[in-house]
Amino acid sequence: MRYRILLSTCWLLLSTLSVYGQMERANRLELPINADNSESFDITTLGLRGVLVTVRKGGFYPNDPAEFRFLLHNTDLKEFWSAGFKSDGRFEPRLSYHNDDFLYWLFSEDNTDNIQILRVNLLDGTTETFEGELLDGMTMSHFKVLDNQAYIGGTHNTRPVVMSFAFFDKTTKVLPGLYANHIEISSIEVDPLRREVHVLVHTQKKGCQFSVRSYSYDARPLRTLEFGGEDHKLVSGKLLTVTDDELLLIGNYSTDCTPYSQGIYVTRIGHGETGPADADRIQFVEFSALKNFFKYLKPKQQEKMLAKIDKRKQENRDTKFRYRLLVHDPIATDEGLMLVAEVFYPQYKGTALPYVVNVPRVGPAAADRYFDTYRYTHAIVCGFDKQGNLLWDNCLPIPDLESAELTEMVQVSQQQDKLVMAYPYKGEIKTEVVQGNKTIREGETFSLKVGTNDRQKITDSENENLAAWYGQYFLACGFQKIVDDPNRGFNPREVFYLNKLTYSIADKPVEEKVGNRSGK
Repeated sequence: MRYRILLSTCWLLLSTLSVYGQMERANRLELPINADNSESFDITTLGLRGVLVTVRKGGFYPNDPAEFRFLLHNTDLKEFWSAGFKSDGRFEPRLSYHNDDFLYWLFSEDNTDNIQILRVNLLDGTTETFEGELLDGMTMSHFKVLDNQAYIGGTHNTRPVVMSFAFFDKTTKVLPGLYANHIEISSIEVDPLRREVHVLVHTQKKGCQFSVRSYSYDARPLRTLEFGGEDHKLVSGKLLTVTDDELLLIGNYSTDCTPYSQGIYVTRIGHGETGPADADRIQFVEFSALKNFFKYLKPKQQEKMLAKIDKRKQENRDTKFRYRLLVHDPIATDEGLMLVAEVFYPQYKGTALPYVVNVPRVGPAAADRYFDTYRYTHAIVCGFDKQGNLLWDNCLPIPDLESAELTEMVQVSQQQDKLVMAYPYKGEIKTEVVQGNKTIREGETFSLKVGTNDRQKITDSENENLAAWYGQYFLACGFQKIVDDPNRGFNPREVFYLNKLTYSIADKPVEEKVGNRSGK
């Protein structure tokens, strides 16, 4: 007897959950550009209070009066108030800073020691100005304000200096202990809770030290905490208050006192702590120890790199990598803090002076190469607890992003236990959704449309920026050339735009087909 084999296929539909996301435009604001005037635009996001748009005309060279227009828009991009300010032409705008209550602009008069500070009240747009004097010939690179006192950092005769300037009595003071050779100011941090000022200093003397020098509100020195070591040289640092009595210092480090990093570090600083810091208390995390640091590489390259690291570990050999990092300000979380940093390298191009003859050559690098742009490769995000221990890490590949200026391009929005990482690129927003060490959604691209009219076309997009605004909302801005209807002629209009974008994450049921074969 022969048996006939019957193959029957039964497809079962199994429902699972998959995370999906969609970025949509919530609102759009366009500000027309005056082609006859030089204008600059700047945005300051204020969370649920809205966004401040600063439009500046002039002030780009001496004796060119700067005219400012401040426009506060609510979260629906509707104008709430507007205010204006025009300088008298003597003062040129240099630096700006804002806190929860005010926007500040620092002006200086060319070839003098005179300064002017503009204060804009973010509640109603009222403006005040305060004039004073700094050290003659001082260059300015850092600017912070605490209550009614400004702190201005820079150099004087090639040495670092930080000065305080009181708004009410116009007095100035030099913060002591900084005016020395081979010292560079990394950043100035203000602490409103304790009314203190922290100057983070990097020096190449004494084995490449990094120190946090704290001062009182009235510029009196309080304490100095120094960090140094033979194997780990702190390159940069950012401070974050975690409790009333403790700060976290986080940044990147190298082994040879150069801007090229081997990893990141975190350490706790107790209020009132001084003297040399205990090196054993610092958590150093090498790039090779991060689970997802090399996710930006192609799969075969990543596999090869991880195999190399594993092999060297088995041989008890270290694997050190050298990368340039742009470290963002740390973000406080329920667990502790989150750090975002972008990996980049300067990009150079061919011969700078191709048609100049009789120029003595001092080497190929000096004669034939010139800086072109900064090239980004990827961004890392790391979560730490309040003791500074690494909890998780992830990575966003950035294979196509270049910028003439080194600015923070990647933005992160936290939604429950997931993060949306995003950056702008040629009229589009590229995103990735991560959850701790896991990548939930990768490689998504969303177009920035002008409106509901499909006939409108964006012909050019420049100076694109993105900000994580509040909740699930991002704010994209930049310059665009737009043709409203190509059928009626090609005459693009130029605008500065703001797009309010929402990225919502949801769990979506996904039906999977599972084949079940049986034979008789």
